[in-house]
Amino acid sequence: MSLGSFIKKQFIDVLQWNEETEGVLAWRFPMQDFEIQNGAILNVRESQVAVFVNEGKIADVFGPGTHKLTTQTLPLLTNLKNWDKLFDSPFKSDVYYFSTRVQTGRKWGTPQPITIRDKDFDMIRVRAFGMYSYRIADARTFFTEISGTREVYTRDEVEDQLRGILMSSMASSLGGANVPFLDMAANQALMAQEVKDGLAQAFARYGVGLDEFNVASISLPEELQAALDERISAGMKGGLGADKMSGYTKFQVANAIPLAAQNEGGMAGIGAGLGAGLSIGQVMAQSMGGALQQQAPAPAPAAPPAPAEEPIEARLEKLKGLLDKGLISPADYDGAKAELLKKLIG
Repeated sequence: MSLGSFIKKQFIDVLQWNEETEGVLAWRFPMQDFEIQNGAILNVRESQVAVFVNEGKIADVFGPGTHKLTTQTLPLLTNLKNWDKLFDSPFKSDVYYFSTRVQTGRKWGTPQPITIRDKDFDMIRVRAFGMYSYRIADARTFFTEISGTREVYTRDEVEDQLRGILMSSMASSLGGANVPFLDMAANQALMAQEVKDGLAQAFARYGVGLDEFNVASISLPEELQAALDERISAGMKGGLGADKMSGYTKFQVANAIPLAAQNEGGMAGIGAGLGAGLSIGQVMAQSMGGALQQQAPAPAPAAPPAPAEEPIEARLEKLKGLLDKGLISPADYDGAKAELLKKLIG
């Protein structure tokens, strides 16, 4: 090397990454025409990891702190470079920084419904949406499996990969969970936990740690929801047994009180709802009693009519009205609706 070339060569005394751009997960320190000075300082901030790579092979990994670069602090790189004695000249190496901060508030959703086997409805298709957070847990694995030797690797790029893993893991978890749809709709935390366990294992394969995973909503496609509503209507029009009708009526009356209290009519709405329910119950009891009298050889003493509540269609309309007026949250609406459906078909 000529003296002029040596003078023009640039040496690095400090290596650090300031993370000026949001959403960057991996960044290669610019090394073109540069060499690292022996004894240079490597700054690794909290929520960062620095990795030295020699000819595509990972050597030394540094966590947060200030590190002086010598053969003692770079044992693996020293071995790869065949430095059999202390070196006192600059050296070349690729240095990659990785952000280990938790990436929060990442949204997920099912672009297509997932088909699962359900013990109540046989085969159904469900949609789900929610949020999750993650971080780089193993920089070595992330470099090897995901980011590689690219100069910059962003959050958007890795999430394209994670979404595919998420959908595959969700379909597998839900398919083998044996949790009825109505239970999942009423308890979204249960569904989230069913999916999270399998998803965490799938993410770990790529050096990614799953921090949080939640389900904001779960629903049926519109055509299946319409078919379910028709089934509910048919069940109400068909002949329900006296015992089932009595239990259903009690359930409706008990649940009408807190819902009516939230309505614009307040306690007046409770009175009106109970009055209508009792009237319906009396009519149904009289009809059922007349039919029993015709079939039985000897009339039995008439039992007092069981209190009744408004039909399921009216109840669902009332729930929808509360939702439209903002008096209840979508989660409350989904949970109450799921409970009604579960009781009806139980």
